[in-house]
Amino acid sequence: MTNATAPNIIRFILLLVVQIAICNNINFFGYINPYIYIIFILLFPINDNNNNNRLFILLLSFLLGILVDMFSDSGGVHAAASVCLAYARPVMLKASFGMLYEHQSLKFSNIDTGNLITYVTLGTVLHHLVLFSLEIFNISGILLIFKKTLFSSIFTIILSVLIIILFSRKRK
Repeated sequence: MTNATAPNIIRFILLLVVQIAICNNINFFGYINPYIYIIFILLFPINDNNNNNRLFILLLSFLLGILVDMFSDSGGVHAAASVCLAYARPVMLKASFGMLYEHQSLKFSNIDTGNLITYVTLGTVLHHLVLFSLEIFNISGILLIFKKTLFSSIFTIILSVLIIILFSRKRK
């Protein structure tokens, strides 16, 4: 067990419990829900030199999503959105952090808040767009998909950035 394993197990369990116990019960105006469990996927340690790490994050994302689905009775949409987020994660990291990510010198505890907000925003919007597209799954509901994506994303981004900043050890 490495140094990063125990904190990641704790983060996985805590975010899952908070999502199920608190966030699943928040529903503003019928379409604003926070999905903070995606913080686990966004903050999973980066090591792209190893293809096993890429498979591992995909499997953990599926497990996290399917557990949220089981407790939310949502039929697999969270699992699909979580795997999509994990799959697109390297592209979002490169777009948000550029050379820091390229040279494998990116540490989430040391990044600028602006880059963090960009990264969390990209991940959240992608996750929510996939989630609500699969949940509604009807082209006539495209405006509802965009409305739910926009408002839930704003709420999730604010909560996620606050949680990450509050619980990170050192921040610039």
